[in-house]
Amino acid sequence: QVQLVESGGGLVQAGGSRRLSCLASGFSRYAIGWFRQAPGKDREFVAAIHHWSGADTYYTDSVKGRFTISRDNGKNTVYLQMEDMKPEDTGVYYCAASERNYYIQLRTNYDYWGQGTQVTVAS
Repeated sequence: QVQLVESGGGLVQAGGSRRLSCLASGFSRYAIGWFRQAPGKDREFVAAIHHWSGADTYYTDSVKGRFTISRDNGKNTVYLQMEDMKPEDTGVYYCAASERNYYIQLRTNYDYWGQGTQVTVAS
């Protein structure tokens, strides 16, 4: 099975940038997604990428144009590059793996989860 470890969280000023990493282990093919959870709120979808060559990427509307998801298969790592960050981006960020080929923006379609990394954006 896939195991996921997030890293790269921390404090960033509004308008700044941060890159999160998700190190994945395992031999099966999975889509990888990023989710975040703000205090008192549900865990929400942020971005996802499929495993195949030329895979499509998906983003929630609030991060389009600011966040970029990418992968480095040689390093078994998926990244979330976050630019022009806003206070509302604050939360615990989780990477997750899905065995599904479709609807990977849905939390219920993910099978494995990392422990999360805290991202705090100061205004």
